[in-house]
Amino acid sequence: MKLSDFDFHLPEDRIALRPARPRDSARLLHVGGALEDLGVLDLPGLLNPGDLLVFNDTRVLPASLSGVRPARAHGGGGDAAIEINLHRREGADRWRAFARPGKRLREGDAVRFSGGLEAVVETKGEGGEIVLAFPLSGEALDRAIEAAGAPPLPPYIASKRAADEADRDDYQTLYAAPDKTGSVAAPTAGLHFTERLFTALDARGVQRAHVTLHVGAGTFLPVKTEDVAEHRMHGEWFEISPEAAAAINAAKAAGRRVIPVGTTSLRTLESAADGEGRIAPGARETDIFITPGYRFRVADALLTNFHLPKSTLFMLVSALAGLDRMQAAYAHAIANRYRFFSYGDACFIERA
Repeated sequence: MKLSDFDFHLPEDRIALRPARPRDSARLLHVGGALEDLGVLDLPGLLNPGDLLVFNDTRVLPASLSGVRPARAHGGGGDAAIEINLHRREGADRWRAFARPGKRLREGDAVRFSGGLEAVVETKGEGGEIVLAFPLSGEALDRAIEAAGAPPLPPYIASKRAADEADRDDYQTLYAAPDKTGSVAAPTAGLHFTERLFTALDARGVQRAHVTLHVGAGTFLPVKTEDVAEHRMHGEWFEISPEAAAAINAAKAAGRRVIPVGTTSLRTLESAADGEGRIAPGARETDIFITPGYRFRVADALLTNFHLPKSTLFMLVSALAGLDRMQAAYAHAIANRYRFFSYGDACFIERA
């Protein structure tokens, strides 16, 4: 497969810079035997009693930090403004991050943020990637980052506007668990859910389970190899509780559909499944890369947003439904002015 196979033209005005209000008023494209234009509130009608929706309950950390590297005592130069984007926890008191401009930092430099938070550059790698060591750890560090940071909006939004207070709520799912903080990007399919929609799903007899995958910045990194098979995914940490594994396995055993909400939930399930599709509870990392030809073991359908051209996520949905089918669905969505990406509309994709 070639990278160009997954390309399409998306007009700039189709990129959503704000979410629909209310959340559940977003549009929903049903990709089944045909294409059907619906709204998110129509989702219960696409589901059967007993279907199991699987949600990623990770919570997004305000991982975008503005800081200052104080002037060095020796070597000249004054204070330097530094933008930090945390993207992977390396320990209770350490985060791997991208720094801009990285050339202004050396190993051993201090960086000071608002609210008294500070860190030291422990290591510096290629492309502005650094490891920051903080004097705080665990929940105390999380609270300090929460106070000092801003929502880590995706590049296609951040390049057009700054994050603001509205994004603190908008870029967080309703069901994000406070004790599951660790993502630097939202599981965006879940942003459409409201209490009103959950009530309708309950009335329909749809069941729910939660897993956790901490979304890393790698979700936004472009595929740079024309041969798709040569691309390597960044690892992401996930956890499935014994209760969630039991609920998923019971649904599969009974012939009921298991439907991930978002690609992060789908990747979690497929990473944890054995050859028979049974889920084992536990926690580990996954770098699973799903492309056309992949044999799905758990997911029967998928609720997801619209993804970037030539992205690993567009490859994933093409694996689920077929490349020709998804190219046609996206062409329909573009022609009918659906809103794309993290704050955009959704599609419900039936497995081919």
